[in-house]
Amino acid sequence: MALTLYVDTVRWRAHHKHVQEQFPGLVPVCKGNGYGFGHERLAEEATRLGSDVLAVGTTYEAARIKDYFGGDLLVLTPYRRGEEPVPLPDRVVRSVSSVDGVYGLVGARVVIEVMSSMKRHGISEQDLPQLHSAIENVRLEGFAIHLPLDRTDGSDAVEEVIGWMDRLRAARLPLHTMFVSHLKADELARLQQQFPQTRFRARIGTRLWLGDHDATEYRGAVLDVTRVAKGDRFGYRQQKAASDGFLVVVAGGTSHGVGLEAPKALHGVMPRAKGVARAGLATVNRNLSPFVWGGKQRWFAEPPHMQVSILFVPADAPEPTVGDELVAHLRHTTTQFDRIVDR
Repeated sequence: MALTLYVDTVRWRAHHKHVQEQFPGLVPVCKGNGYGFGHERLAEEATRLGSDVLAVGTTYEAARIKDYFGGDLLVLTPYRRGEEPVPLPDRVVRSVSSVDGVYGLVGARVVIEVMSSMKRHGISEQDLPQLHSAIENVRLEGFAIHLPLDRTDGSDAVEEVIGWMDRLRAARLPLHTMFVSHLKADELARLQQQFPQTRFRARIGTRLWLGDHDATEYRGAVLDVTRVAKGDRFGYRQQKAASDGFLVVVAGGTSHGVGLEAPKALHGVMPRAKGVARAGLATVNRNLSPFVWGGKQRWFAEPPHMQVSILFVPADAPEPTVGDELVAHLRHTTTQFDRIVDR
């Protein structure tokens, strides 16, 4: 009995090919928990796509994945002097976001990140004159720019990249390759047309692996079902059942990421109102679970346990039986499955 990730493999891989066709020179990204699929699986899929480079989040991820992917590994987290050294093969390329970082990687393969409107990290325009001497002792694989997802000020992503291309060109820095993130296919095509001597390579994770929502589905198996009457006490805290119904023990708890949700940016009045309503219900121990039964998302009977969750299903709903599977609406990047099943 498990929390299972089901994958419609043919459909999932067809989506990968579609994205690859839209973004020539695509660099797949495999970081964190491997977007819910795991590093080994995504390394296999990147190999299937014929990718020559796979981007990972950290040097620790690069060390874990190096035995599963034979091409280059691009570490996205920028190098910092004094970081813990991790033994890595020469095919690992380090991102750098400061002149000091470039000087600290003598002989290494590097990609230099420029500061975008994200304002997270990157080389500034004022740093460019110092890069000429700094890059003499490294193997420069290109520059990179990480762009925001939303542009509430109405600015143009392509124009932001063009601005940096012009600055780099004016500084007489090599522009053979530019790695980009969060561009649309038509935006990438515009850039490639305007700068034919530069190879633009889109680093893509979410859109590649999770872009077709109907290709994957989480399901938790029912382990036990217990009938309760209104007023019956149950659980760790011996709460009272609010009405007649069933306590349903389902695979999937905090160790899987159930009940642990990353914060979301809320846009508009209705989503904000729903967020306030959920917060209010949580103060009286009413929390909606991600599990669906009888066409409805069911409430947690109590906070999820480590490996299972206990749900309350009212008496007027169909009675679940042991072995049934409940669809679970879970976020891939915060979920750890027990098993993955291709179908």
